[in-house]
Amino acid sequence: MLAKFVTYSLLGIDAVPVEVEVDISPAAMPKTTLVGLAEAAVRESVHRIERALVNSGYHRPIDRIVINLSPADLPKDAASFDLPIALGVLVASGQLAASEKLTQYAVTGELALDGVVRPTRGTLSMALSARERGQRGLLVPAQNAREASVVEGLEIIAVGTFAEAVGFFSDQLDLSPTPFSWDDTVAQFGRYHIDYADVKGQEMAKRAVTVASAGGHHLLMIGSPGTGKTLLAQRLGTILPDLSPEESLEVTRIWSAVGRLDRDQPLMLQRPFRNPHHTISEAGLVGGGSIPAPGEISLAHHGVLFLDELAEFNRRTLEVMRQPLEDGTVTISRAMGSLTFPASLMLVAAMNPCPCGYLGDPKRACNCTPQQIERYLSKLSGPLLDRLDIHIEVPPVPFRELADKATGTTSEQMRTQVLQARDRQDQRFGSRGPRVNGRMSPSQIRRHCVLEPDAESLLKAAMEQMGLSARAHDKILRIARTIADLAGHDRVTAEHLSEAINYRALDRRWKSR
Repeated sequence: MLAKFVTYSLLGIDAVPVEVEVDISPAAMPKTTLVGLAEAAVRESVHRIERALVNSGYHRPIDRIVINLSPADLPKDAASFDLPIALGVLVASGQLAASEKLTQYAVTGELALDGVVRPTRGTLSMALSARERGQRGLLVPAQNAREASVVEGLEIIAVGTFAEAVGFFSDQLDLSPTPFSWDDTVAQFGRYHIDYADVKGQEMAKRAVTVASAGGHHLLMIGSPGTGKTLLAQRLGTILPDLSPEESLEVTRIWSAVGRLDRDQPLMLQRPFRNPHHTISEAGLVGGGSIPAPGEISLAHHGVLFLDELAEFNRRTLEVMRQPLEDGTVTISRAMGSLTFPASLMLVAAMNPCPCGYLGDPKRACNCTPQQIERYLSKLSGPLLDRLDIHIEVPPVPFRELADKATGTTSEQMRTQVLQARDRQDQRFGSRGPRVNGRMSPSQIRRHCVLEPDAESLLKAAMEQMGLSARAHDKILRIARTIADLAGHDRVTAEHLSEAINYRALDRRWKSR
């Protein structure tokens, strides 16, 4: 007898439908055969399923069992096929009667030897794919139910054991779909418990952070250890606009696909903040593997990627980020094909001015030789530096500012400015535009960053004196446009342009090496 179930296999962050076919031939030589380009995790499922059936009180057929996973040319590398295969064995052996539910509901889940259904990766992507295919619902492990329930128009049935899944399909157990409440989820997971008020002093750095957040510009902070660079980066999410429902789904899909989503959290409602160590590999940063998986830049999608100790990263690792920073996507090619992952993020980097960290520090002497400093700074290439829009120095904070009881600029104050500037950009670009000034195309720069004669002369002088590239020229105009938006001005003036040029002043240090 032949039984069929629908499940899904992850390909990157997308869920591809897979048909599980189970055929049992009585009076044939007892043997279980699994076909369909199954990797090791799937091939081993045969033994788990056999014991899960017996330990759940069902009969393991002593016949020839052929299990086919279609399409046959799609690699399948997950334990999420356990539950649909086990259900297929029961139907094919006559222990579970066929019904309309078998075609209306897709199934996913890993089985333990005692029949407990364990969670799997990528349940949100599977639910989205099931809705697109017009299926009525999706049977998922209980720990994945809240995650999948965010997909409207699809019944999410949570099961904790194999017996519960059998009871649902045999109509012996009435399981209600898992509900989802957006307001309750936002109240539980959408609040921040950090604030820029925690950062003493550094008002100039806070201003640069506000500009970067308002326009979606990449930021580089240079300063001695302990000046607050990490604190400034960690609090960026508190002043950025809230994730829209669409953005939240995009981010959650990525985190779910790599198994990083908290089981109790159905949605990512705070902007991601990723802080990889400088020893990270290229594949860890941009993604990779025999079956490509997202890396840190995709996990930071719609959020912040913070690279602390930037000069300590492998130079080749940093260089692979150049294309994703420009395009907002990362493409990984393998023999099986190419996969594209989203990577629209705000890059924030921090580094010391020299190997010892105290070059230019007013109170501590630098012990580095010129050759050591040159070698340290040479890890950053000119093209990569060009892609970092804003460069600022973060000086040590004087004691009087650390001891001051007064609260500096707060996240609420900075967020108000950022949201007002973002509103102006929304009105300028509309729904089909780049949404932020930092993503403006050259034609949009010419249209929206028209300079007055005095401002144009100022930019020309800066280009000649600092030896800036054409890319740096465009970035200065984008930053000036953001500064004008923060000030509520329609035109970019020399004052706005002067502040934008100051944010590129560190180019002199690299150009003079």
